[in-house]
This record gives sequence, C-alpha cells and structure tokens, in this order.
Amino acid sequence: MKEIIAIANQKGGVGKTTTAINLAASLAVMEKKVLLIDLDPQANATTGLGFNRNQYEYNIYHVLIGRKKLSQIILKCSIPSFHLAPSSIGLVGVEKEFYESDTKGRELILKNKIKEVEGKYDYIIIDTPPALGSITINALAAAHSVIIPIQCEFYALEGLAQLLNTVKLIKRTINPRLDIKGFLPTMFSRQNNLSKQVFFDLKQHFKSKLFYDKEKSSYIVIPRNVKLAESPSFGKPIILYDVKSSGSIAYQALAENILAAS
Repeated sequence: MKEIIAIANQKGGVGKTTTAINLAASLAVMEKKVLLIDLDPQANATTGLGFNRNQYEYNIYHVLIGRKKLSQIILKCSIPSFHLAPSSIGLVGVEKEFYESDTKGRELILKNKIKEVEGKYDYIIIDTPPALGSITINALAAAHSVIIPIQCEFYALEGLAQLLNTVKLIKRTINPRLDIKGFLPTMFSRQNNLSKQVFFDLKQHFKSKLFYDKEKSSYIVIPRNVKLAESPSFGKPIILYDVKSSGSIAYQALAENILAAS
C-alpha cells in the first residue's frame, strides 16, 4: 500500500467524482492496483463506471454499518487492476445511524474497514460527498492525503477556509498523518478571464500545493473538455473513452505526478 487519497471539497460540482474516477483509472492503466471507494450517496462514481443497482446488492453502506466486509462488495472494472466499492442513495442514512446508536469511534469506522483490504492495493481513492459531515470525516480520518479540486469559476474559493480548518482539526486529533496533497484546478478554460483569475489566486495562496508537470514546465490543470463531460454517460473513465483528449492527458499527468512523489 502506497497511499490512501481522499478527494474532497464541500462544494458540489467542482469535479470531485470526475477526479476520483479518472485519477484511479489512470493509475490502474499504469499497472497499479487501485480501489476506488464511492463514499457519496449520489453514487455518481458507481454509475460513471457503468454500474447500476441491478448489478450489485450490497454497497459501502452495508460495510459501514457492519453487515458486510469491504472485500465482499468490491466490483471489477474494465481495467483489470481497477476495482470499485460501490455506493447507493441508502448511504444518506448512515449518519443518522451513527449518531442514534452513539457509536464510539464512529469517525474511524471506514479506516478500520479498509485495513482488511489495504494490502491488496497500491492506491485507494475515496470519492466524498459535497458536505463536511461524518461521511467525509470518515474519509479524511482514513486517508494519508487529500486532493482538493477547485472549480475555476466564480465563488471558487468560497468555503475553502472551512474545509482547510476541518483538515487541520482532523490532523490534530484523529489522523496526524493527514496531509493536503494538492489543490487541483478543474474546468479551466484558457479563453476565460475568470478561469485565469481563479488560477492566479490559487497560485498566490497555494503555489507550493499545486501539482506541477516538470516535463512540460507547467502546472497541472483539468480543462473544460466535452469528452471528459461525456465519458460518465458511457460508463467509462476518460482514458478508455478518448485517451487523446485534453482531459485524459491532464489526468494522466496527475497520475504520473503522484507516482513520482510516492
């Protein structure tokens, strides 16, 4: 096991699931064993990889409440070394169950469940919901690091302080090893002045935490890309849907950066 990486931002629509799917797939294509855990009740990572509820009975909800082991719900994806722990809308009930049962150590439930399988994978990627509730706290408690996608649009940095404070609190209390791996600008358009301004602001505040492609001597950004937006509707990561698209190239660069840093 090299690393457990959470993809988190409490804002919706910033590219969390797109990043989780395509980073995981890119690492798998590079012959790494990868598990993607869909921890979002919307289950977009699950459907984005071509699975629907008729293809699996149990999901991450059943793991968190103790009915199943993580190894018992894992699905195989199109890339041989890429596996998925699926989600479903039923996961919304897990926070209520956590607090009604007054479960001790509820923030560490996912971490303890992952221990069963972590020796089987090089990387575990966790897709989180757009909220800072107990589900996201579980993901951050289990992770070695967190990638924060930032949409290059108006209000991009709004609420970011709350997320950063949450990461600091978790690092100080229940997960001392947690680190911010990096901020990832998403939906970037070089023709859009607002995109360029948001990226400039990110560089001003978080330059050391942006991903940098040494070969191209440029920062890694995820472009606004039609193929990237289309690929989930075909149930494929972008690297299988259109490997030469700008979105695919960007996520491959991100995966290579992470491999180089491991």
